[in-house]
Amino acid sequence: MAQVPQRFFDALAVRTWCGLSLRALGRAREEIDAINVYPVADGDTGTNLYLTLESAVAAVEAVFAAHELDDGAPEAADGPSLAETVGAMAHGALIGARGNSGTILAQLLRGMAQVLTARSGSRSESAHTEGPGLRLALRNAAESARQAVAHPVEGTVLTVASAAADAADDAEGDCAEVARAAYEGARAALAATPAQLPVLERAGVVDAGGHGLVTVLAALVETFTGQAPGPGAATVTHARVERRESVPPEASPAPGDEALAGECAVAEADRHDEPAFEVIYLLEAEDAAVTRLRQRLDALGDSLVVVGGDGLWNVHVHVDDAGAAVEAGVEAGRPYRIRITHFGHGDAHTAGTGRAPRERSRRAVVAVVPGEGLAGLYAEAGATTLLARPGEPPASGELVQAVRRAHAHEVVLLPNDAELRHTAAAAAEQARAEGVRVALIPTRSAVQGIAALAVHEPERRFDEDVVAMTSAAGATRYAEVTVAEHRSWTTAGICQAGDVLGLIDGDVAVIGADVAEVAATVLDRMLSAGGELVTLVLGDEAPGTVTEHLEARVREAYLAVDTVVHRGGRQGALLLVGVE
Repeated sequence: MAQVPQRFFDALAVRTWCGLSLRALGRAREEIDAINVYPVADGDTGTNLYLTLESAVAAVEAVFAAHELDDGAPEAADGPSLAETVGAMAHGALIGARGNSGTILAQLLRGMAQVLTARSGSRSESAHTEGPGLRLALRNAAESARQAVAHPVEGTVLTVASAAADAADDAEGDCAEVARAAYEGARAALAATPAQLPVLERAGVVDAGGHGLVTVLAALVETFTGQAPGPGAATVTHARVERRESVPPEASPAPGDEALAGECAVAEADRHDEPAFEVIYLLEAEDAAVTRLRQRLDALGDSLVVVGGDGLWNVHVHVDDAGAAVEAGVEAGRPYRIRITHFGHGDAHTAGTGRAPRERSRRAVVAVVPGEGLAGLYAEAGATTLLARPGEPPASGELVQAVRRAHAHEVVLLPNDAELRHTAAAAAEQARAEGVRVALIPTRSAVQGIAALAVHEPERRFDEDVVAMTSAAGATRYAEVTVAEHRSWTTAGICQAGDVLGLIDGDVAVIGADVAEVAATVLDRMLSAGGELVTLVLGDEAPGTVTEHLEARVREAYLAVDTVVHRGGRQGALLLVGVE
C-alpha cells in the first residue's frame, strides 16, 4: 500500500521514516544476518540494526504520546517540534544501540539530528527543513560516523554512508530528490563493497551493515515519495554477488589462483587471532575522559566505536580481556547496561570461502550478573552475560535477546536471582519456540552461577552437563552483606536504616553496625555446616580490608578450606559469599 508522501522533513516525516525503516529492517533482517561476515561472522547485523532502530522508534513515539496527553495545552496543539523529534530519535538509538553496526547507525542518526536541531533553531525553519537541510544532515551523519570509528575501513557501512552524502551533495530540489539521490549513491557503493574488502569478495556477499543502511535510505525515499524504490533498484543490493568459479581439484591452479589460495589461507589463520569478546556499554563520562578511554580500548582490541556526546556515550569494542574493557569504562565514568558476548569458536570465526557464515556453536551459557566485575569474570569463562543493575531487573525480552546473542543450538540459562525465576522461565519458553534447546538452572545468586559455570563442559552430553551444573549450584550456599535502606521487620529482628544486614540463603540472619563483623558472623554460620571452598565477591562500596579479614579467619579457624576473591564492581550488595 502506498505511503502518503511528506513534503518537508518535519517531526511527522521523522516519525514516518523511523516507522518505515523499522518495518523494512524487519523484512530484511534475516537476509542481512545471513551475509554478516565482517568484522566477525556472528550473523547478527540485521538483528542489531533492527533493535537499535526499534529503540529509536520507541523514543519518537514517546514524544508524540507526551504531546497527545498534553493536547489541551496551547503549545502542544501542533505536536512535537522537529528538534524534539530528531533528538528523541538520536537518543533512543544511542541507548539502544546493539553491536558494531547498530552503534554506527546510532551515530549516523545523531549526526543528522545535530544539523536538523541547529537549523530548526532559526525562525524561518523552526518547524521543518527542506532539501538543503537534508543534504547537510546526511553529510554530517557520514562524517561523524567515520570519526566515531577508531580505524575506519573501506567497503563497509562507512563507505556506503559517504557515498550517500556525496550523491546528495549533487542533488538539487526538495527532500524527495535529495533522498532519492542518497539512496542511489548508497546502493551503487554497496554493490562495490566486495571489491574493496577481500573478506566480502571471498564470501561472495556485500557488506551487511551497508545493506542495512541502504534499507533505511530506501525508507527515506518512501517517506517523501510515497513509494518504495522499485524492484529494479533492489537487484543491485541483493545479498549475494558473483564469485569466480573454483578450479576443479584435478586441474593445476594458475599463478593467480595460487596467490588467492595463499591469501585465503593467511586470512583463515588470522581469524583465529581475532578477539574473543564483544563488549558494549553505555557510559556517563566527560569528553576528556572519553578521549583517554578511546586510547586505552584501542590498545586492548579492535572494532572500536565510541558514539554519543553531552555526557552520554555508547561504547563498543572487540577484545580478549573483557574485564579490562569494562574496568577502563569504570575509570572513565559510570558504565551501565553492560553486554559481553563471547564469540564461540564455531560462530564468530566462520567467515571465508566454503564455510557458512551463520554456523551456530553447539552450546552456550547465558547468565544474568549484578556487577561489571562479575560480567567480566563470567565472560572470560565463556558465558554470554546480561547485566542487572540494582533495582532494575531485566525483562524476559532482554533475556531472550541474550539467548539469541549466544547463537547456540543449546543454551544453559543462569538467572542468578530468585526473583527472576518466572521471568527466566518465560524467556526460556520463548527461546524454545524459536528452536533453541534451553535448560534453566534456578540459580538464586551469582556465586551459585560461578559454581555451576566452573563444572560446565560443552563437550559433555547436554543433559549430563545440565545435571552437573545444577548439582554444583545446589551444593553452594549463598549469602550477601548489604545495608538497610529503611527501618523494617526482618527474620532477625527490627533493623534501622543504615544497619548492616547479613542474609543467608535469602533471609536476614545478622544485623549489625560493622561490615567486617557482620561478614565474619555470616561466614561462621555458613561454615558451621562444613565447606571446602569459600567464594567472596567484593562490591565497589565495601571496605577493602573486609576480604583480607575474612581470608585470615578462614585460614586460622577452618583447615582445608580454600578462599577465592573476585571484584564484583557496582553489584548492589557490599559482599557476596558462596560456600561449596
